[in-house]
Amino acid sequence: MSLIGKLEKKVFNLALNDPKAWDRSLWNLLGSQSISGETVTEETALTYSAVWNAVTLISGTIGGLPLHLMQQQGKKKRIADDKNLYYIMHDQWNPYMTDMTGNECMMAHILTWGNGYAEKVFNGYGELAELWPIPPNRIASMEMVENRLVYGIRVGNETVYLPRDKILHIPGLGFDGFVGYSPIAMARKSIGLGMAMETFGSRYFGEGTHPSGIVTHTGQLADDNLRNALKESYAGLGKSHRLMLLEEGMKYEDIGIPPEDSQFLESRQFQIPEIARWFNLPPHKLKDLTKSSFNNIESEQISFVTDSILPWLIRLEKNYKMQILTKQQIRVEKLYFKHSVEGLLRGDAKSRGEFYSKLWQVGGITQNEIRALEDMNPDPNPLADELFVMANMIPLSKFEDYLAKNKGKQPEEKQPEKIEEEPENRLKLITSN
Repeated sequence: MSLIGKLEKKVFNLALNDPKAWDRSLWNLLGSQSISGETVTEETALTYSAVWNAVTLISGTIGGLPLHLMQQQGKKKRIADDKNLYYIMHDQWNPYMTDMTGNECMMAHILTWGNGYAEKVFNGYGELAELWPIPPNRIASMEMVENRLVYGIRVGNETVYLPRDKILHIPGLGFDGFVGYSPIAMARKSIGLGMAMETFGSRYFGEGTHPSGIVTHTGQLADDNLRNALKESYAGLGKSHRLMLLEEGMKYEDIGIPPEDSQFLESRQFQIPEIARWFNLPPHKLKDLTKSSFNNIESEQISFVTDSILPWLIRLEKNYKMQILTKQQIRVEKLYFKHSVEGLLRGDAKSRGEFYSKLWQVGGITQNEIRALEDMNPDPNPLADELFVMANMIPLSKFEDYLAKNKGKQPEEKQPEKIEEEPENRLKLITSN
């Protein structure tokens, strides 16, 4: 029995195990037309600037972060750059895609379709050699066959079936843990409203859905020549601000944009934080600076990393570890994946300097480690690799010993320098003053 076949529910007369139901995504079964009348799909939603900005921001940020293959060795950790797997995940997915291209594509699929897929290609030694992204709309089915999850992938007019071992599947938030919700489908009404406002604004100014002025005539026009002449001479944005000549007692009245219609500009501004909420982003990241200031931008940048980016990084790292590494690599070699996010949290030069100074004073970092974080060459001086601490600080565990050792002791007072009593010395002292 297939996993999807267990779900008996039908939407719009399509069962979930019907291949037609997978033409776009699982949640497109609910229809792609929003209440506003706009057709909102994973492709058309990207034509809305706020959605495009959100998707490119998150996917580009994550795609640009270094992904390291790490190895735990006792209490120490190291970057396992001597492994072939490190090159694939850190540098190049396949002969045609860099790691940034692959990770950015994967994240864009998750942010729009709710799922990211890639085919795993192995070499003759059974090692991962390449990764190839698969568009989510090509996933035709997911079936559990003999306790193995099998994916049906449409290639042309055929369906190719690949086991889970050869598919990297990263789902977003989902109803069953196997398939993620499509964020675009969940936000269809909000996105449709924003797209409808853009359409209204375009037609308002481009097609003249509302007249900007009225020409009145005292009598009745005998023919359409005068009416056509006015349209040809003055209608349209390209013919605005011309000198208007009216005949036969005609009068022109400028009515502008009615206040009730001009409110759509405010509504468009409101849609930006609405989209930001759907993608869990600070509004200023979508270029809405109405609530931002110089003082809070840095704190909002930290919030962007910890609240918006970090959950996605953990999701990726966990799935990479589970689906790419073998049990031998996880349990024996102690390998795992870790993104480097230090660059996103660097802040300004003053904040970084204070952070490094505090770490250095407590022996938490060496001078060369600080230079490495700033992309500077190491200092050849051996002391640059030493840890330093403040001289007047002692371990808390030895504080009681210190008190017992110095109990009852008073600090020695500095005695004034004695002046020899010989007359000759006193004479020298008096004459020198």
